[in-house]
Amino acid sequence: MPRLPHCWSGLALLGILLGLGRAAGSQSRPNFLLLLADDLGIGDVGCYGNSTIRTPNIDRLAGEGVRLTQHLAAEAVCTPSRAAFLTGRYPIRTGMTSGNGHRVLQWAAGAGGLPAQEITFARLLQEQGYVTGLVGKWHLGLNCHSASDHCHHPLSHGFQRFLGLPLGMMGDCAGAEPSEKRATLQRRLLWGSQAALLAALALAGGRLARLARAPWTLVLALAAAAAALHAASRLVGDFIVFADCFLMRNLSVTQQPVRLERLTGLLLAETEDFLRGNKHRPFLLLVSFLHVHTPLVTTEDFRGRSQHGQYGDNVEEMDWMVGRILGALQREGLADRTLVYFASDHGGSLEARAGSVQLGGWNGIYRGGKGMGGWEGGIRVPGIFRWPGVLPAGRVVHEPTSLMDVFPTVVLLGGAALPADRVIDGKNLLPLLRGETQRSEHEFLLHYCEVFLHAARWVQRNRDQDRVWKVHFTTPNFRPGTGACYGSIVCPCYGDVTEHDPPLLFDLSADPGETRPLQPDSEPEFHAVVGRLRQEAALQRSSLSQVHQQLGTIYNVWRPWLQPHCGQFPHYGCDLE
Repeated sequence: MPRLPHCWSGLALLGILLGLGRAAGSQSRPNFLLLLADDLGIGDVGCYGNSTIRTPNIDRLAGEGVRLTQHLAAEAVCTPSRAAFLTGRYPIRTGMTSGNGHRVLQWAAGAGGLPAQEITFARLLQEQGYVTGLVGKWHLGLNCHSASDHCHHPLSHGFQRFLGLPLGMMGDCAGAEPSEKRATLQRRLLWGSQAALLAALALAGGRLARLARAPWTLVLALAAAAAALHAASRLVGDFIVFADCFLMRNLSVTQQPVRLERLTGLLLAETEDFLRGNKHRPFLLLVSFLHVHTPLVTTEDFRGRSQHGQYGDNVEEMDWMVGRILGALQREGLADRTLVYFASDHGGSLEARAGSVQLGGWNGIYRGGKGMGGWEGGIRVPGIFRWPGVLPAGRVVHEPTSLMDVFPTVVLLGGAALPADRVIDGKNLLPLLRGETQRSEHEFLLHYCEVFLHAARWVQRNRDQDRVWKVHFTTPNFRPGTGACYGSIVCPCYGDVTEHDPPLLFDLSADPGETRPLQPDSEPEFHAVVGRLRQEAALQRSSLSQVHQQLGTIYNVWRPWLQPHCGQFPHYGCDLE
């Protein structure tokens, strides 16, 4: 056998070492690019069965990575779900919930938010030398006591760079339907105005007829109050746009009110700039899309392109944004060194309508949607991981997983240790994603609606075949003849609900759409399964510590001294972008 010249031997050895170095580097500390959609239904994506909305970039991501089919949000609305995603803990542990109907943070100038003592994966990775950034929606609070303490701000929770909306996209930002706050506040102000006017007229009539001796000052005060409340009802929409719909860059308000038509390009440019500027350092970037939440702000290039109206247009534009971001990752030579994750914060909104026009997503075969504490359509979401050379391309995992699992997975891969002073409910997904194990570490997952336990699932491990049981203790009451709470923003967690005794039981292994409830007299394991899940719920309750509920009324109201703003009185507002 002929011998290679020394120079060729050296080059061959160098090539082997470089190859080994790339392999070792790809499996050591990766970069992290986390893509989180807002209100996207699992049935809206091609790789999850949709054949009429075009999502080629998300589909390609799934084909090049691992697709999860039972990926679950910790709650079915934005604020608690996102808190659980960042901390790996149920929202009931962190206080990111309430028991009085306040499902999410309502105002940018409220005092509630992710508590300072909570630890996010961004904070732990920053301590490990990662550059951390957030682009897009936050919705986890800003301030506690003053407009400049930033106690809940992304920069106080481990993110070194932030460009986005403190709350997120809302119909009220465009004066569009459905309205999150504007319509309700207008009604209340008009009712107050009418009540004050009627009282003023009654007292004035009584005074003139000598039937009452109310002072004219009281009559005039009530008339003035009626006029003020009526004026406020006309102005409240503009107030909300100013108070809640603004852009922040790090700690500064840079656009107030936000220019909706420019947001997509601005956030894309920020994302690409972050990737370009940090390609030589380990980074974690969370791109928290404003798509596909109402009012479905879509650029002109994508309007009217889909078969599903405004909503389909918005989904297809988001998919294009995913493609742009993945293209930037490839262009900067980062694709092989970056773990990419794509998911939605919860299921699509069935109640998002303007008249007869549907503005929310589709949850496929799964019953229910956004805001419904236990039904699969509200909590089962797309979940995709890609890491070339480490995760097998095209793998599909049907085991139960959670958005909370991102916390331990990212933290451990980033070289940090999991906090030992608190319960972490998420599980490290890497062995499951790589195929080193075929079973999820989750035996039980509980599904809360605010502080109320609505449902729970149990993966019963059997020698022949595992079964996934799902129990519903409480379900919302839908409008008769429909599968949603039409006429409301979301379904309630208490009040207009049904408490089931005995609970509803489903075998998700055979009935993932929850269409055939099992009966105690026909399912031999009914009482054993329900009893086991009650036991697990009680066990978790006993592990909870006392925390302030950050979404409760006292924290979740507008406080004028906490209102962020730019500009100087009387010329508030700015556009520094």
